[in-house]
Amino acid sequence: MPDFTREKQHGGRVAGVDEVGRGPLAGPVVAAAVVFGAGVPDDLAAVIDDSKKLKPAVREAIAARLPSVPGIEIALGAASTTEIDTLNIHHAAHLAMQRAVARLPRLPDHVLVDGNKLPSFGCSAEAVVGGDRLSLSIAAASIMAKVVRDRIMARLDTRWPAYGWERNAGYGTEHHREALGSVGVTPHHRKTFGTVRRQIEHIATEGRA
Repeated sequence: MPDFTREKQHGGRVAGVDEVGRGPLAGPVVAAAVVFGAGVPDDLAAVIDDSKKLKPAVREAIAARLPSVPGIEIALGAASTTEIDTLNIHHAAHLAMQRAVARLPRLPDHVLVDGNKLPSFGCSAEAVVGGDRLSLSIAAASIMAKVVRDRIMARLDTRWPAYGWERNAGYGTEHHREALGSVGVTPHHRKTFGTVRRQIEHIATEGRA
């Protein structure tokens, strides 16, 4: 389970940062930054974990409680599908993380990022492989980013219901891929991603036939 070992090793205001949404065919990439300024209640710390390990209802319950933790700072950032297509998903994810950290009340003393590569934050930072399973701050950020992105995709699903985004969050499930073939590409699809790009090329080829 994640703990505060890395935060305590550095000291000061340490932000945990994680992003969600590198793999989907549609929707933004969303990042969160979390600073536990005064620690976290034991019962809450006991359930915070890598967001991928938690059931949706548990993630929602944790995300609802986190803002009321004394001393906590939470900020969110995102990069749009246009930015993903322009910059590529790697750089867009870093942009979302930079935006999240920049939206904290003030710059942290140190940033812990899930993964093996770092964007520039204007302060000291370190990449932690598997960080959402090791750091409570990163794990909390992963939960906030996941919950917010899932809500975004659920709202988009009400306007574009054919793709099942409320259920698949934009990932390339069989249902989603079939809808791409039968309904086509929306403004929220990542046009540089292979599955989407091939559908665009197919439509263009049919148009020339």
